[in-house]
Amino acid sequence: MDIILGIVGIAVILGLAYLFSNDKKNINFKSIGIMLALQLLITWFMFATEIGAKIINGISAVFNKLIEFGQEGIGFVVGGFELQEGGVFFFNVLLLIVFFATLLSVLNYLKILPTIIKWVGGLVSKVTGIPKIEAFNGVNSIFFGQSEALLAIKAQFHHLTANRLYMVSASAMSSVSASIVGAYIQILPAEYILVSLPLNMFGGLIIASILAPINVPKEEDVVDVQDVSTEKSVFEAMGNGALDGGKIALIVAANLIAFIASLELVNWLIESVLAGVTLQQILGYILAPLSFLMGIAPSEIIEAGSIMGTKIVTNEFVAMLEFQPLMETMSEKTIGIVSVFLTSFANFSSIGIIAGTVKGIDGEKASIVSRFGLKLLFGSILVSILSATIAGLFL
Repeated sequence: MDIILGIVGIAVILGLAYLFSNDKKNINFKSIGIMLALQLLITWFMFATEIGAKIINGISAVFNKLIEFGQEGIGFVVGGFELQEGGVFFFNVLLLIVFFATLLSVLNYLKILPTIIKWVGGLVSKVTGIPKIEAFNGVNSIFFGQSEALLAIKAQFHHLTANRLYMVSASAMSSVSASIVGAYIQILPAEYILVSLPLNMFGGLIIASILAPINVPKEEDVVDVQDVSTEKSVFEAMGNGALDGGKIALIVAANLIAFIASLELVNWLIESVLAGVTLQQILGYILAPLSFLMGIAPSEIIEAGSIMGTKIVTNEFVAMLEFQPLMETMSEKTIGIVSVFLTSFANFSSIGIIAGTVKGIDGEKASIVSRFGLKLLFGSILVSILSATIAGLFL
């Protein structure tokens, strides 16, 4: 029954994307079928095979070890505070972003990440039929934030049509930065965070290929990637990475203060009119049908829907922090589905980040992004639902 429900859920998601497609005649169903099959294969391999489980455990162990190293640095700087579970969130979780951003910067300077992204992107393009620059951007978005991912292809922007611009923007919004993954793992189970990364990459390309199909002639399918690393030494890369990580940590902290406080304000206003009702409960009922199709048990769909809705109107960190204490009372399947859903940048604030980045690259293209901003969010939400539904099939 769960499998049938999951298949229906996937069909509904793809159907919604098809309904709002701006060019139904040019949808490449073969490419979409291949990517959907890859999503199913990856999830099955990670969740249902011994080798996949060992790979996830191995990657989790690496992240946990890196987190230990990061906490050593944090402990030295804020040694007057006791860093323990349930302690100061900014110190326990957000400052880890500084260390992970430093590692990414060094790997980028040493050309290790660019090489991996280039070859994996080329493989994805060859297997799926997605144009090279869009495939590269999809892989790039796994490692870097929305702004950095788009900056890497800024030399290609003058070639991007509206539909191609939609696809690269959708990839950036549907994924998460590797520099933040360490912080996520401190809140939610690592295996679900890690499996969501490839699922979201392919999901972003699938949904964008339906909503805004692209057809690039072979002679124009050339990768011209901008090298965004300007550091002259590994020490400069470390310094710049640390500064970037610090900025991200402060931005996340500022957003958490603003969104959580605003959420409390909105709930106070709602409760003054409807006693005992919160925005989260309203969102839970709105998203209940989709939660059911994703494979969440009927007894948990309202709570799960409220968490997912909170993520859409605020951000993933706010939702993760609300979800963390609820996990003790929820089934493992629901925990996995909701965790995968939460692992993306699909929220209202991301529209401004994407539009602002594009404006900095090409002001003319920024007006195009602004026009399809809500459609970009809609597509990214569908990606999160698709990834979570597929994960639910194997839980």
